[in-house]
Parts: sequence; structure tokens; C-alpha cells
Amino acid sequence: MAKTNPYDLKRHLPSVTFVALVFLVLAAFAGVFVYSGIYNVGADAPHWRFVHNALDTVRENSIARAAEGIEAPGDLDSPERIATGAGLYTEMCTGCHLGPGLEASEMSQGLYPPAPELSVAGRAHTPAQQFWAIKHGIKLSAMPAWGKTHSDELIWDMVAFVRQLPGMTPEQYAVAIARAPAEHDEMMEGMSESAGAADHHVERSGDAREMEDPPGKAGESAHVDAPGPAHTH
Repeated sequence: MAKTNPYDLKRHLPSVTFVALVFLVLAAFAGVFVYSGIYNVGADAPHWRFVHNALDTVRENSIARAAEGIEAPGDLDSPERIATGAGLYTEMCTGCHLGPGLEASEMSQGLYPPAPELSVAGRAHTPAQQFWAIKHGIKLSAMPAWGKTHSDELIWDMVAFVRQLPGMTPEQYAVAIARAPAEHDEMMEGMSESAGAADHHVERSGDAREMEDPPGKAGESAHVDAPGPAHTH
């Protein structure tokens, strides 16, 4: 009976030299791709399908993970939040994300990747994910990080309104915008009222201390002996 040899794993694996050569070739290809400028980054030239799918997957998974610890307030359906969010949305978002009955703007037509029309995709993400995206923005897109200039409360107001957009008719949208409580600048001023009030309190407290303790050494008083100058004694 012929003697069978044990399975030799090394004979079925590529050599170290071969693996090293493969890595070198891939590194060289990556270097040529990055530094040659052959990839068209123009916004009027869509990504290759592989690149588009990869970026889309990275974006969605990143947002989902980052939003895991965010809890939405329980009053997202309140008329006050929705009305405030309507005012913010019409001034900050319609240029890219449009709205019910609004025609495509010059900006929305030139964006790549295109901004989602939130009258259709307003509930494609959870409230927490929408809050994160509005607050922190999205790289490699035109989505800004509104959290740099807006409070969390105002961002939740925007989330509240965005979630009302799907199914909203143009007439309902127009009514919602008309009911917005204030101009954007006024809402931004309201956001900083608390900080301004605190600063004002500090300034007034300092003024009061100056009135109670006028300049001069303790126990000294100032008076004027006409026609001489003011002096202390």
C-alpha cells in the first residue's frame, strides 16, 4: 500500500516574496491614483459606482453610530417647536433641501452629492440621527455644521419641522411658514439672551461696587475748596 503524505499547508500558501510584491504593486497603484489627479473631483461628474457606494455606506454607518447616545426630547410634536423650526428651515434649508411646492433652486441643481428633498426623505432617519447631522454637518457634502452657530434647542426645533414635511401639501407648507413666530435674527438673539443677561448682571454688579467704594484710600473723603482743585485729607 502506497504511503500517503500529510497535507503540506506551506505548498498551498503564497510565498512571503509574492505577498510583498502584491502589496508593493497595490501601493504603487494607490500612489499613482492619488498624486496623478486622474480622478475627476468636479461636482458635475458623478462618482464611480464603487466610490459612491463606499462613501454612502460610510456616511450612513457613521451617523447611526454617532447618534446612538442622543435622546430626542418628548415634545417634538409640539406646535411651538414645529413653528420655530419652520422659520429656521425656510431661511436656512430650502435653498438645498427645497420644500413642498418649491421648484429646484440653482444651488440644489449644482450640488453633488445632491441634497435630499426632505419633503420626501424627512423621516428616512431617526430624530437623533437628524439632530446629529444638522448639528455636526457632513463631510464631502455641502451640509454645514449648524451647531457652531445654533443651540441644541433650535436644532431640535428644526428636527421637529423636518419630520412634518413628508406628506405636507404646498398649501400646508405655506401656512406653516407663515406661522413662524419670528425672524431668524430674532430667534438667534433669543438664544443668547441668557448669556447676555448674565454678562449684564456682572457689569451692573461691578458698577454698584464702584458707587459704594469710590476711588481713594479707606477713610478718606474728597471735597472741593473753591477756588482750589479737589483734594483729599
